[in-house]
Amino acid sequence: MPEPDTAPELPEDLFSSRRARAFERLGSGVLVLPAAPILYRSRDTEVRYRPDSELYYLTGATEPETLAVLVGDEKRFVLFVRDHDADAELWTGRRLGREGAAERFGADETHTVGEIDSKLPDLLQSGDRVHFRLGRGGRIERLVRGALETARSRGARRGTGPRGIVDPGEVLDEMRLVKDAHEIERMRAAARLTTEGHRAGLAAVRPGAGEWVVEAAVEGAFRRGGADGPGFETIVGSGPNACVLHYVTNDRTIGPDDLVLIDAGADLALYNGDVTRTAPASGRFTDAQRAIYDLVEAAREQALAVVRPGTTVEEVHTVAAGVLTEGLVELGLVDGPVDEAVEQGSYRSYFPHRTSHWLGLDVHEPGDFAKDGVPRELVAGMVITIEPGLYIAPGSEGAAAPYAGIGVRIEDEVLVTSEGHENLTASLPTGADEVEALVGERR
Repeated sequence: MPEPDTAPELPEDLFSSRRARAFERLGSGVLVLPAAPILYRSRDTEVRYRPDSELYYLTGATEPETLAVLVGDEKRFVLFVRDHDADAELWTGRRLGREGAAERFGADETHTVGEIDSKLPDLLQSGDRVHFRLGRGGRIERLVRGALETARSRGARRGTGPRGIVDPGEVLDEMRLVKDAHEIERMRAAARLTTEGHRAGLAAVRPGAGEWVVEAAVEGAFRRGGADGPGFETIVGSGPNACVLHYVTNDRTIGPDDLVLIDAGADLALYNGDVTRTAPASGRFTDAQRAIYDLVEAAREQALAVVRPGTTVEEVHTVAAGVLTEGLVELGLVDGPVDEAVEQGSYRSYFPHRTSHWLGLDVHEPGDFAKDGVPRELVAGMVITIEPGLYIAPGSEGAAAPYAGIGVRIEDEVLVTSEGHENLTASLPTGADEVEALVGERR
């Protein structure tokens, strides 16, 4: 059994250097980043905790209830953490406490979460705007809203206090879009684990197997390889379920003539993989399945080929949509001419999603695809997915009838480099013949 794929170590000054960049973008504002909430499956049964991506990105902190505050004018980093509690630590493990957090994270000030109500309001009055994501509710949001009300009622005479609430993405999204060398290494490791999970899943595909068995094979390989688990709910869609874009029930028994679509990604040290492969349960594509599969593969290849600095995500999508539309016209599923069909978006009945999304700490990493209506150009360090697909609804009639119930998606993770791109998941084949060889007993 191979050794687990551990996350590459991070230099001690990585998070402080990120904060320095964030302070430059923050100006006179105050940035407030609370920990992700603890979620419950039912009653007091907790879901495995997943730290907030933005909080982790700037601080490295992963404990629940943590609150980070960056005061822009003073370039001051304030951290609120849980205090030691012997009874609670008996159940959920040792906490860092103020002293441990101060040593590990290098905060200028460290307080307990019990001091938030008394200390946060003054911190909020230190800036001209507060960068905070509204919508979670709770006491942090109440304090942020209260700071705005206080500034409006009292601050006008002195010209102090915040005058607006701004999304933290205005500071952080641009930073997170371009990955540093340490992030890239973690993403490469997550990609390796993701491809190994898919190989295990494809080896478990066979007629009569449950979708849940394939799911277990994928996620078991993730964990054996050192991943923290799946980065999102694993999709194993067989037969008609492959036509449901976010199908996660995984409770159907695979039929002999089914295609099986596996969309899964490993989470390694909070960085995510995201890959999709589609394979025939029998180990051999039927002619109709092969026609759709080869069309999607051609779209993937041509979309991948244009990824380089200066290209836009919109251009990547346009290439994929053009290839798919041309093939759909040839198969009689869409009326031509091809150019008109592309312009009218006729392909959307069969290809309803975009070709790419950003990838990183979040499976759908934040970041605008356009600025002021102008498509964003790719730059070295960005990571995107390339994932064309075609989904012919069960029960389709007319020219689509021979393809009814066929769903195919092929997805890779792609790093933009200074000279072009690197397909992080190229080790997992996409060609139809190679995919057939990975299925079930044929592996």
